[in-house]
Amino acid sequence: MARYFTEEHEWIEVDGDVATVGITDFAQGQLGDIVFVELPEEGREVAKGDDAAVVESVKAASDVYAPVSGEVVEVNSALDGEPKLVNDDAEGEGWFFKLRLSDPAELTGLMTESAYQAFAKEA
Repeated sequence: MARYFTEEHEWIEVDGDVATVGITDFAQGQLGDIVFVELPEEGREVAKGDDAAVVESVKAASDVYAPVSGEVVEVNSALDGEPKLVNDDAEGEGWFFKLRLSDPAELTGLMTESAYQAFAKEA
């Protein structure tokens, strides 16, 4: 599985034609305690860069953008009752949604993990 990152601090892990999307550990650290997550509806088509979800913390609310275009095929319903999962494991159990990729070529504009770590140090 390949993992990529965006400048908006989302991560995307691709397995075949389905990708799991969440926010990075850096992003959750900046937001502070997560109190609510609004997930997209399954079946929704999103374009790269679209607002796909919302994450609210004690500090602020932030949009979560679709790193690539596709159809939402699954959401992490565990976040409904336990949004703190994002703080506990942002790049694992705290994932937001899964997309079926409509254009895998869009992945080429995303950062590798090492490139993202260098980017996050500058932020």
